[in-house]
Amino acid sequence: MITALYLAHLNPVTKAHVEIIEELKKDADVVKVMPVVFKDGENEINSKSFPFNFKTRKKMLESVFGDSIQITDDYAFFAPFKKYMPPLLSPKSWQLRKQILRGVEGEYFSYTGDKAEGYMLKIYRLKPKVGERKSLSAASVKEKLYDAALGKKSS
Repeated sequence: MITALYLAHLNPVTKAHVEIIEELKKDADVVKVMPVVFKDGENEINSKSFPFNFKTRKKMLESVFGDSIQITDDYAFFAPFKKYMPPLLSPKSWQLRKQILRGVEGEYFSYTGDKAEGYMLKIYRLKPKVGERKSLSAASVKEKLYDAALGKKSS
């Protein structure tokens, strides 16, 4: 059994994310999608750049994929975040790797659209496949959402 690991912001879920997940479903038996989560104890930390909590992002994914993918919060960072530094030397960063691989059996690979991130995934032995970055990013979608919320016209 082959598992694809997709670690992403997904804040919000975009057409590009959907396309990537559809491609991963063709390459793997199981697709484990992990929206990144930042926590302080049991409380999730959200901000302008992370407006949607895990529960909302999970619902976004379920509305598109139903139960055809696994959606977990295993890609979670816990405060104080400085404990993850320096990345390769910190026991906390290796604990994060274990969280990411929770429940994964057999072969696996991770996916990223970013070469630098692919390098880090390789160092952590998460067997990255580096794809091409899709044209419509979540950042541009968030800008349009904020403009709309503020009553500004957006292209």
